[in-house]
Amino acid sequence: MIITNVMGVALIGLVIWWFWLYKPAKAVDTTTENITIIVNNGIYQPAKIKVEAGKEVSLKFLRKDGSPCAATVIFPTFEINVELPLDISKSIFLPSMPPGEYPFHCPMKMYNGTLVVK
Repeated sequence: MIITNVMGVALIGLVIWWFWLYKPAKAVDTTTENITIIVNNGIYQPAKIKVEAGKEVSLKFLRKDGSPCAATVIFPTFEINVELPLDISKSIFLPSMPPGEYPFHCPMKMYNGTLVVK
């Protein structure tokens, strides 16, 4: 009984870490106008993107994960909600932005990313 409880707590900890605490540290600095974000295995790759302030940005999302949560990406700051087709690149155009950090995520916030504007 104790072993089962310990394993259950360990699995709960793993799920919490995977979906809410794990954050890839490396940010991709975009000097080009377009960048492709792969949606696969519970993450956006890259999950942290640096762009210049005051410029419009085009992001391409390529969804490889069949999960229903991966089917939509939301940019709450800009009130943008876009359906992502499976295995087809979908472009999202964002307006020029002042410096700051802008989150994007799936509807359940299991997939998370940040747009860093400098």
